[in-house]
Amino acid sequence: MITLTDFDEYCCTPATPVREVLARLNATDFLFQLILDEDGRLSGTITDGDIRRALLEGMTLDSPAERCMHREPLTGQLENRNENLRSLGTLGRHAFLPLLDDDRRVKAILIGGLRQTTIKTALVMAGGMGTRLGERTRETPKPLLKVGGKPILEHVLCGLEAGGISDVHISVHYLADQVSDFVKKRQNNAKVQIVHENEPLGTAGALGELKLPVSEPVLVVNGDLITDVDFMALAEFHERNGHDATIGVARYETEVPFGVIVQKDGLFERIDEKPRLSHFVAAGCYYLSSAFVSLVKPGQRMDMPGLLNAGRDLGLRIGLFPVHEYWVDVGRPTDLERADGRHREMGLKAEGEL
Repeated sequence: MITLTDFDEYCCTPATPVREVLARLNATDFLFQLILDEDGRLSGTITDGDIRRALLEGMTLDSPAERCMHREPLTGQLENRNENLRSLGTLGRHAFLPLLDDDRRVKAILIGGLRQTTIKTALVMAGGMGTRLGERTRETPKPLLKVGGKPILEHVLCGLEAGGISDVHISVHYLADQVSDFVKKRQNNAKVQIVHENEPLGTAGALGELKLPVSEPVLVVNGDLITDVDFMALAEFHERNGHDATIGVARYETEVPFGVIVQKDGLFERIDEKPRLSHFVAAGCYYLSSAFVSLVKPGQRMDMPGLLNAGRDLGLRIGLFPVHEYWVDVGRPTDLERADGRHREMGLKAEGEL
């Protein structure tokens, strides 16, 4: 247990934009913020999970913190150590407990434990032909196309290794030897194994080729996904909400280039000029329990939508995890060029700071 008595970096106001709250979460050791009113009294708390749940309900990153704060957090009293420890024990292993005085001002924060959720196994889907990229993938598999001077697959593997994932499986089919050679030459921090698909098995079929313990969940990541998403936060969100599967989703907006007519019973109500439509789309990462993995049999062709639909029909619980971090699915030439430009710019900025 840790007691924080210097905690200014863990405090913000109800009006603080959620975007800034996220920056503060990412800059501190523990994923929470205390929301204090203008008199310094505790109004609520915010965690990473609170923000993601609010994003599902339509909140934006420019919304104020009070839109997603937990208004009745469990708190303790500075004088009652035994009761505080009992309260802390009810919160779970990533708990924090603000200790207040009689005027609801925070005097200290008890930290119940560090992050313990881990992901052991990941499957990278890297067998596709990448036909939308045209000539670029005629002789090079899409995962080995370069973004910022490094193969896409290198970005994927670095992200998984940074998350402490120890076992990584890569499913291959198209130009499989090139991917295998790349993995052999790479200095891998995780144990990386190649899963050969003799025939294309779809976007989820390779799960049936894994030899895993019965109870082990699997993180499935598209081989053309470049993202800064916190995979451990995804696993924690999955566990805390009791999901059997959790889909990483990102908000995608499109603009209708015409005036859209809104009608009721055939009569005009209004016209919305060039409205922007917002939807959640699959962000290319899925955290699947063993119940889902067991639905895919060896050699069975299965796409991810079919697997998710099959689990839903069996009554399995499927949740959504909003990805507010950077992500891009490098499936089209414009996506590839945009991602390459961003990473080259980041590389130049890093060199300038040295």
